[in-house]
Amino acid sequence: MTVSPFVPWPNGLILVLASQSPRRAALLSVAGIPFEVHPAQTAEAVLVAGLAPGSGVAASGDITDPALYGRALAEAKASEVGRRMTDRLVLGADTVVVIDGAVLEKPRDPEDAVSLLQQLVGRRHSVISAIALIGPQLARPWIGHQQTEVEFLPLDEATIRRYVATGEPMDKAGAYGIQGYGALMVRRIEGCYFNVMGLPLALLGQALREAFTGPAQE
Repeated sequence: MTVSPFVPWPNGLILVLASQSPRRAALLSVAGIPFEVHPAQTAEAVLVAGLAPGSGVAASGDITDPALYGRALAEAKASEVGRRMTDRLVLGADTVVVIDGAVLEKPRDPEDAVSLLQQLVGRRHSVISAIALIGPQLARPWIGHQQTEVEFLPLDEATIRRYVATGEPMDKAGAYGIQGYGALMVRRIEGCYFNVMGLPLALLGQALREAFTGPAQE
């Protein structure tokens, strides 16, 4: 493959993607970043339960800071894989959808998907994607996040149910995919489109450049 001209990629290095998301894998391919997929083996619920205090999650389990929560979970995924692949550069990622201060997770079932989408239609919400890079190439983990604002068109329940019936919403935070049928719900976005897909490519490029050459000089 042709390697990205925007990152000084070391010869022979192959990034490890600690995610089974086909969208993140597709974006890495588009960006020209050599990678392999090795998702975390620990269930996400277990990773969340093991997050340290101050990770954006209250003792009750409520998410108090969505950005901090996403960053902590991205780091937890990368760390879990990094402990098994100690010589590799590992990328973890997590995406959350936020409306009225509440985080909308992946739907549990079709009815839950309908309920989630009914909260979003005709309104504006935030999508936060966090990334974490860990590995011996780094002096310390690189962790960051990006936020994009998304506004949906008004939709009636029958249309929402037809969308849910396609199956597209079932593995996605907030129960929609902007790169698929869900694109027809989106009136406008402010910010990075790829962030809504689950991997902010410009931010990742910044992280990789800093990993290989150090922080940019002001």
